[in-house]
Amino acid sequence: MNVPLNINLNGKVAVVTGGGGILCGVMAQALASCGAKVAVLDLRAENAQKVADAIIADGGTAIGVAANVLERESLMQAEKIVSEKFGKCDILINGAGGNHPKGTTTKEYLEKADLADGVKDLVTFYELDPAGVEFVFNLNFLGTLLPTQIFSRGMAQGNGGVVVNISSMNSFTPLTKIPAYSGAKAAISNFTKWLAVHMSKVNIRVNAIAPGFFVTDQNRALLMNADGSLTARGEKIIAHTPMGKFGTPEDLLGTLLWLVDEKAAGFVNGTVIPVDGAFSAYSGV
Repeated sequence: MNVPLNINLNGKVAVVTGGGGILCGVMAQALASCGAKVAVLDLRAENAQKVADAIIADGGTAIGVAANVLERESLMQAEKIVSEKFGKCDILINGAGGNHPKGTTTKEYLEKADLADGVKDLVTFYELDPAGVEFVFNLNFLGTLLPTQIFSRGMAQGNGGVVVNISSMNSFTPLTKIPAYSGAKAAISNFTKWLAVHMSKVNIRVNAIAPGFFVTDQNRALLMNADGSLTARGEKIIAHTPMGKFGTPEDLLGTLLWLVDEKAAGFVNGTVIPVDGAFSAYSGV
């Protein structure tokens, strides 16, 4: 794999949660290309192993590990496997996350007609399912907190390490229709800054990447039609992204590798870096 920065991660152990997905799978491959031994964690063992196999085929060192980021026992078992195979974690990428339809409204704006009795197939703010909202918050926030508790302990006891969380453009400007996801990612950005301060005396740096709009398996149907054309929401996103395109997974790698490299970013701590084609900088006018 060609990487944008030539950094040396030889001897480092990297753990990537959500590593079976499109974005974090590419991150895992990039870390391995720079010499790290990579543990690819995913809820689905087959997805984790697929990425690990690709890394091995490219000459890297990796294992696929099934892990549920919402279950402490699952994470402790994963940490045991990683420790036995590779040693203690030096780099943790908290990539697991996502949204849920039950934390999403049907329309962008509430109108009085929406409140009439008998309106079908419509989820307004008032019909948001608390269980769905809870799931989204748990997956994103607890799904970052718990892996950090499990995998950063060895860093704190040893020579330190690096944690990179995955936030979102939603943390800067909440998107319409997805209040649970927007709120959860805002919590990730806040937690990143809190954790950077908390961990500063044990030499653990904590930063976050806030991706703009990337086409993944989770959002493909929201952004693109079956024929490859943009949906109405996809068109609106492109119109508000000054660079006029979606990001590619490789667009995240320069920021990722910079953040994990002690020589390049050893004094960078508590930051949330947008990688968004200027979406967050554009007022719409």
